[in-house]
Amino acid sequence: MIMPDSLLLNGKKFYYDEIRDYSFRNSIPIDGYEAKTLEFCRDWLNGVQEFPILTSGSTGTPKKINLTRQQLEASANKTIRLLHLQPGDTTLICLNTEYIAGMMMLVRGFLAELEMVVVEPVSNPLALLPENVQPDFASFVPLQLQTMLQQTPAAVAVLNHMKGILVGGAPVSPALQQELQQLKVPVYHTYGMTETASHVAVRLLNGPEAAAYYEALPGVEISQDSRGCLTIKADVTNNEPIVTNDLVELLSSTRFRWIGRAGNTVNTGGVKVQLEKVELAVARALAALEMNPRYFVAALPDERLGQKLVLVLEGGPLAADEEEELQSQLRQLLQKYELPRAIYYSASFSETATGKISKQDTLQKLGLKSDRSS
Repeated sequence: MIMPDSLLLNGKKFYYDEIRDYSFRNSIPIDGYEAKTLEFCRDWLNGVQEFPILTSGSTGTPKKINLTRQQLEASANKTIRLLHLQPGDTTLICLNTEYIAGMMMLVRGFLAELEMVVVEPVSNPLALLPENVQPDFASFVPLQLQTMLQQTPAAVAVLNHMKGILVGGAPVSPALQQELQQLKVPVYHTYGMTETASHVAVRLLNGPEAAAYYEALPGVEISQDSRGCLTIKADVTNNEPIVTNDLVELLSSTRFRWIGRAGNTVNTGGVKVQLEKVELAVARALAALEMNPRYFVAALPDERLGQKLVLVLEGGPLAADEEEELQSQLRQLLQKYELPRAIYYSASFSETATGKISKQDTLQKLGLKSDRSS
């Protein structure tokens, strides 16, 4: 088998030799995103040992950290083994390569000697997929998977050809998980962060073995701190323990159920409520009403309660009867103190550079002030 000696970036072919020397720069016009992607590839091909990477900024201001080549390789090898990727397989890379999720797709491509097809990180990556290209592996955010399944008639056939699909960066709604049951390809919801060089645990979302818990990848040690938050130690962390702010239920030495962020525990009227629990109920209520807007739940200051919960929906306001039906559904799913006290609407949500919803910026656009950074 002839090993790949080039990659396809937005339909333009770049040979590894010319990426290594950056010899294409006067002959092939490139935009800013393409330049950033190729600069990382150049550094990788030239054996650079340390890489500065921005965190996603989903829970605060993005910060720059350094990860070693050894960490990135250790992480990539775990995924290669999980999905049984082979030299010559084709990978579709449609996540922002300036951040860890997209960057690790490039690393996996180099290490596993995959044919790499890189496109802009848009909501429907299949719309940019070159003709006659059939990927064997891809990683998406939930919005991309949802958009492809709803907008591209051939999506199921294209996705089912793959050996495996990763989805991460945000929770997977019950509605999307239900849609994923039509796929035969295993779809894994990932758990990880920039500091762990991408995911360190996965849970299967579809098929008869779908699970509600995450399974740590081989070689990853997990435990809990005194708050009940997950701690991680592995080769991808340089064997140094990383303490997260994720509340979990530890099921075994390798399995855990994710509860939510420690910073998302709200005290409303003296009662503690986990925002993620309320958001899951909203997802179920919207699915029951066959509605599919993006949404989030946030805590706002309140003189009487200390903090009050509010629901923010993307798009125009619901009709009065629809809003009442939504609230009726929520009353069946939540306790009184867990119910959002108001519903707000935003024409479009603000997003981070990695496509995650920025609650804080969206609330500011609506003239609302949250005391949280998410």
